[in-house]
Amino acid sequence: MKRILVACGTGIATSTVVVQKLGELLRKRGLEVRIEQCKASEVESKIAFYDLVVSTTEVGDSKGKPVVRTVSFLTGIGVDRDIERIAQILAGAA
Repeated sequence: MKRILVACGTGIATSTVVVQKLGELLRKRGLEVRIEQCKASEVESKIAFYDLVVSTTEVGDSKGKPVVRTVSFLTGIGVDRDIERIAQILAGAA
């Protein structure tokens, strides 16, 4: 199972919305993922346990793991493109 870390400024409101929408859209594609959320400042200390970071803001060092920075899950603009990109990254993740 692939693991995604969703980050926003405080790790509370914005990331909660992204987690819900991202999980729903990936399940519709048949992808089984575990999604957790955190503050952007916590990414560097947590990234070792995840395949990908999805963030609505700048994050610290992702230790070479892919980061998708987007607000599409909040605005609705570009969601299909971002879901496709995320699915491709997850397909290539070890």
